Amino acid sequence: MGKIRKTYTKEIKLKAINLYINDMGIRSISKELGIGYTTIQRWISHYKSEGVQGLEEKRGTSRSQFKGRPNKDYESEAEKINRLEAENAFLKKLLAAKRGMLKEKKNR
Repeated sequence: MGKIRKTYTKEIKLKAINLYINDMGIRSISKELGIGYTTIQRWISHYKSEGVQGLEEKRGTSRSQFKGRPNKDYESEAEKINRLEAENAFLKKLLAAKRGMLKEKKNR
């Protein structure tokens, strides 16, 4: 699995930017706020290129209609019950097959 990045509020990002603008070094800002050096560098870069809007959270927002999961059609209660019953039956068969394989290994 990948790293889980922490999400910071826009206020914290603006505080870091203001400290940078007031001639504080990036490493000093990093130590004071307890945030990684490269994270603050990224915020400054986004701020310089896009302004305050560059500090908004962009993760999870797709710009393309073809990205992400397709919209799922809502199923009726009867369809949902049928689907869940089929899943249940499949899992029971899978469990039985797995138990059968374990018994065969023990008998050998």
